[in-house]
Amino acid sequence: MFKFFLYPISAIYGLIISIRNFLYDYKLFQSTEFEIPVISIGNITVGGTGKTPHTEYLVDLLRKQFTVTTISRGYKRKTKGYQEVEVNSLATAIGDEPLQIKSKFPDIQVIVDEKRVHAIKKIQVQEPLQLPDIILLDDAFQHRSVSAGINILLIDFNRPIDKDSLMPVGRLRESKWQMRRANVIIYTKCPQEISPITRRIIMKDVNLRPYQNLFFTTMVYQPLTPVFPDKAIGTPKLASDRVSVLLVTGIANPEHLRKYLSNFTENITDLKYPDHHNFNASNIQQIEQKFASIAAENKIIITTEKDSMRLKDMDLSESMKANLFFIPLKIKFLDSEGKNFDEKIVTYVRENKSNRDLHKRKSKKAN
Repeated sequence: MFKFFLYPISAIYGLIISIRNFLYDYKLFQSTEFEIPVISIGNITVGGTGKTPHTEYLVDLLRKQFTVTTISRGYKRKTKGYQEVEVNSLATAIGDEPLQIKSKFPDIQVIVDEKRVHAIKKIQVQEPLQLPDIILLDDAFQHRSVSAGINILLIDFNRPIDKDSLMPVGRLRESKWQMRRANVIIYTKCPQEISPITRRIIMKDVNLRPYQNLFFTTMVYQPLTPVFPDKAIGTPKLASDRVSVLLVTGIANPEHLRKYLSNFTENITDLKYPDHHNFNASNIQQIEQKFASIAAENKIIITTEKDSMRLKDMDLSESMKANLFFIPLKIKFLDSEGKNFDEKIVTYVRENKSNRDLHKRKSKKAN
């Protein structure tokens, strides 16, 4: 019944978004194109589609050949404006996802700025040797003020957008029709295998245009990792040790992780917090009390990698530090599709980097 009253709000929201997209489509609002190649990664739904693992995949792919910079707004950070992320930055100051990327890839430049155009303009005035070959825009499908060379749209396989509605009735940020803006569409969080008939149904729903490519990825959980390696008393083996788990999550959809852990233990106690939740002293006390109440000798606390970025900034007891672990995530393309994806991305960066270098040489000669 309550949902009925949300439909007028959803209709107004949809109208506003449609007008905004119309103004960009017909050049009444300006999209800025930059010399530095730009790839955007995003979605059209609220909630997790795996943006950070896919951004990390791109970073890992490109940093071997090119200089990489990532830009995100730094969701729920307590600062404003342009900030460069350092390995020892606080998640509250720059956001958990940018800190996670910087922690994994300390050799790349990670920037947070709610205004992406401003961020790129500031990057462009760096010393020539510091200029990146490629900029990755995290969570920027709706950020149309920057014209990206490749727009990657992520869709959760388990939450089809054709059965969803615009916010606040559903989870869509904009209509399904805006999928046309994507060059690459990736269905994420897929099972390890997808039947041919399921693929055909998805391809029909997506209605691919000639300039679009469709890929499928699955999430691969990595080995259990201590949040505080120097404090951990040892890392248990989930597959063999009988361990009870307190699962602490502050993400949009923790069910995927819980399902994975249920393969190893039936003894899982949940503590769920809102997505990107900034933990406070009261939360930490609640976690420690809940952990103490688990009547098992062999027990640990497991959280997500993103949550660990925020938890490690808190004042934790030695016991909690010794028993706090996270499970990293990586993505894997199905059916060896990753090779085609990699080739498409690397070719775009290489060609545009070459064009930019040629333009610079010509400009230098002209002067």
